[in-house]
Amino acid sequence: MRFVIVTGMSGAGKSTTLKMLEDAGYYCVDNLPVPLIKTFADLISVPNSETEKVALGVDVRTGHGFNEFTQVIKELRQDGIPLEIVFFESNDDVLIKRYKETRRVHPLAGDDRVETGIAREREMLKPVKILSDHIFDTSQMLTRELKSEIDKLFVKNKNHKNLFVTFTSFGFKYGIPSDADLVFDVRFLPNPYYFEDMRSLNGNDSKVKDYVLSFNESIAFLDKLEDMLLFLLPNYILEGKNQLVVAIGCTGGKHRSVTLTNAIYERMNKYEEYGFKIDHRDIEKDAKRKTP
Repeated sequence: MRFVIVTGMSGAGKSTTLKMLEDAGYYCVDNLPVPLIKTFADLISVPNSETEKVALGVDVRTGHGFNEFTQVIKELRQDGIPLEIVFFESNDDVLIKRYKETRRVHPLAGDDRVETGIAREREMLKPVKILSDHIFDTSQMLTRELKSEIDKLFVKNKNHKNLFVTFTSFGFKYGIPSDADLVFDVRFLPNPYYFEDMRSLNGNDSKVKDYVLSFNESIAFLDKLEDMLLFLLPNYILEGKNQLVVAIGCTGGKHRSVTLTNAIYERMNKYEEYGFKIDHRDIEKDAKRKTP
């Protein structure tokens, strides 16, 4: 039997995940009162039970009983009941935006602002997060990306990457990405923009890629960046970080930054203990501005 408890911040993706698990053949129960969880676990754990995959959604909507949640988890594990806790996280700005878009009331906000409810909930969930087996930060995740990760973990039974790294290229003239954790400036490299035959191309084109990577400085930069990331990533995990944005910028975000972002992504993607994705924020902006 596989028993999954889905919990975490309101608005971070719990309900969406339960629907995905239901589609994958899990028997799903949402918002079961905490005092009933142990009874529920005993029922589904009886020998020869037809229920082999169960997902249970638990969050602060259960009211005051939620304070007993961590104790119930510990008791279930002491009783030898196999369970996995999946915790959903997201940063405050994203959660506030989602609540404003849906016009829903935060369960802990009451007559206060959404920000107040989020702060209360985050404090309540600290002990639960520590006990969690899998942590998903959905701040930068699209629904299809979340579905892919859920499928890997609960359908294909692959290991979950507890640190997800986004490599993004950008142009300094459009500003540094506000969510960047690490920022690298590659404007020290020769600019393909000054060559007529490469000006309209970008770093996804082989001609630009070959030009940018023809310099010893480009390869040295990639070697040093890869080495630094291999040092940083496990230490970030130890500190509880589960989402990292690495931003690489050039002047317009079209040539050098795109090439090197692609290159470091290709290098790092072979390390299966981490999750990686790529994004080119400004690659089309020049083209759009020139359109009449």
